[in-house]
Amino acid sequence: MKQDGSAMSPKITAELLRHLRQVMKSSRYVSEPLQAYIIPSGDAHQSEYIAPCDCRREFICGFNGSAGTAIVTEKHAAMWTDGRYFLQASQQMDGNWTLMKMGLKETPTQEDWLISVLPDNSRVGVDPWIIAADQWKTMSKALSVAGHSLVGVQENLIDAIWQDRPTRPSTALITLGLTFTGMTWQEKIVALRAKMSERKISWFIVTALDEIAWLFNLRGSDIEYNPIFFAYAIVGMNTIRLCIDGKRVADPGVRDHLQLDAPGEPDLRVQTVSYGSVEAELRAVCKGLGPKDRVWISDKASCALTDIIPKAHRIPIPYTPLCLAKAVKNPTEIQGMKMAHLKDAVALCDLFAWLEKEIPKGTVTEISAADKAEELRSQQKDFVGLSFPTISSVGPNGAVIHYRPLPETNRTLTLNEVYLIDSGAQYLDGTTDVTRTVHFGTPSDFEKECFTYVLKGHIAVSAAIFPNGTKGHLLDSFARSALWESGLDYLHGTGHGVGCFLNVHEGPCGISYKTFADEPLEAGMIVSDEPGYYEDGAFGIRIENVVLVVPTKPKYNYRNRGSLTFQPITLVPIQAKMINSEMLTQKERNWLNEYHRQCREIVGAELERQSRKEALDWLIRETQPIE
Repeated sequence: MKQDGSAMSPKITAELLRHLRQVMKSSRYVSEPLQAYIIPSGDAHQSEYIAPCDCRREFICGFNGSAGTAIVTEKHAAMWTDGRYFLQASQQMDGNWTLMKMGLKETPTQEDWLISVLPDNSRVGVDPWIIAADQWKTMSKALSVAGHSLVGVQENLIDAIWQDRPTRPSTALITLGLTFTGMTWQEKIVALRAKMSERKISWFIVTALDEIAWLFNLRGSDIEYNPIFFAYAIVGMNTIRLCIDGKRVADPGVRDHLQLDAPGEPDLRVQTVSYGSVEAELRAVCKGLGPKDRVWISDKASCALTDIIPKAHRIPIPYTPLCLAKAVKNPTEIQGMKMAHLKDAVALCDLFAWLEKEIPKGTVTEISAADKAEELRSQQKDFVGLSFPTISSVGPNGAVIHYRPLPETNRTLTLNEVYLIDSGAQYLDGTTDVTRTVHFGTPSDFEKECFTYVLKGHIAVSAAIFPNGTKGHLLDSFARSALWESGLDYLHGTGHGVGCFLNVHEGPCGISYKTFADEPLEAGMIVSDEPGYYEDGAFGIRIENVVLVVPTKPKYNYRNRGSLTFQPITLVPIQAKMINSEMLTQKERNWLNEYHRQCREIVGAELERQSRKEALDWLIRETQPIE
């Protein structure tokens, strides 16, 4: 939900496309000529955010949103993306490209389009390292039915024509001790192996970067905003192999953390091998497999790695045990997340007090407000960086869900437009993501009405009580009910999982109208609650808290299932001026007053401790009970 385009002049691609089409026929790269080449947007780990060296789809077509697939044939070039990005993609791509608007009835699927434009018996190439195994399966099936074949091309053809391609980052690693993680990496390995033996699994291939970071209690900064590093791990019942750039594990602190030089228990010894040797390592493991040995790998892992494992031994899984374990935070992680959100609240109270004072001078812009938010956060203990690019938007810019202020779109904050800021940070003890929508003058009746519908939805999710085993998508309509009743809606999900000093978007749980295979909510999971409303050309409204799933005890306990609810971790006032309080029920007013009481007490004490008097005065004023 958090990425947007840079300067909107289209990239000139005629020469690049000519070059790519030559390479598609060159015997240096392919055994037989290709009639089409697919450029997906991910990396070899299926990461949501990617390093500059992996931005191949952006390189070939100019579009830099977080989701999209480009396909080049001998005569055509087309790029598929979803509704968040139609406008941006049309501005960033030149006339050589056709924009395929996913989700519209008239838009063909990639497979159907290829079948309609390709000559008979065509070969369609793709890099097997950056296409997920499940996507390969779907595409390959559809093409072969029509007489074409999907071909894995070992050398990436975009890399072949990308002259000044950046190198793969290899940043220094941060080791996290027990005070931050609550569990040693050795304990995590033991717990993982217990899950493996339960299912009679001999090996597990870890490909997701945040799972590797979480498992080994290490962090890096290879991808902007995401404290992760490039690596693979191969975990057996008595061996651990970490495929990682060697110079990163030369650091004495890292060697000590992983106990590389200690004569510890043999089955907890980590063997480090180079990042590029994962293929050879996995082949060696597969050579030694006994008839009953089974290997776990994510179904989102690359086709190249998945195919190395013989089908008889391969067990692809939608969510790995690490993904599930990482989502349920332990008491130390929960405490860390609460601390991170307290520091964030201090910074934001400071920011809003500052904005109130500065905006009447006419000198504050979307960019300078975002910079100020970052400066205030950076004053807090254990600040590492932002968790995504700040969405700082005034008036009509707020209606662009993926807006990111740029010099050519930058607007000045005034007393007569709604201001939306969605921002977050990475601290050593946790990750934050918070949105507030405010008005520094007098909001219109319609702005207040819409804001109040969004608030009612936010409260409905936050205060919901639901049985154990409930999936997040069942709660999505709670957030929309008040908007729906008035014929309004918003076109994004209501919530996503949040990592602990990890990725700000994390599976396997979420709150969305898309019924993807989300896992049931469990106590200890942390998700966002962020309904919104966007009036094109006028304003955007979103109210986002990060909330913790906690057990609760309603009056009855049907079939002994137990019940859950949410506890807000974000503690930043919701602007009373934007609320039409007559539209709230007594229950909703009580929720808001109780929430503001907590903000005042918990954040107030910290503001006092940090001697931030102006922010404290602002907080006290903004948390007065509403009648």
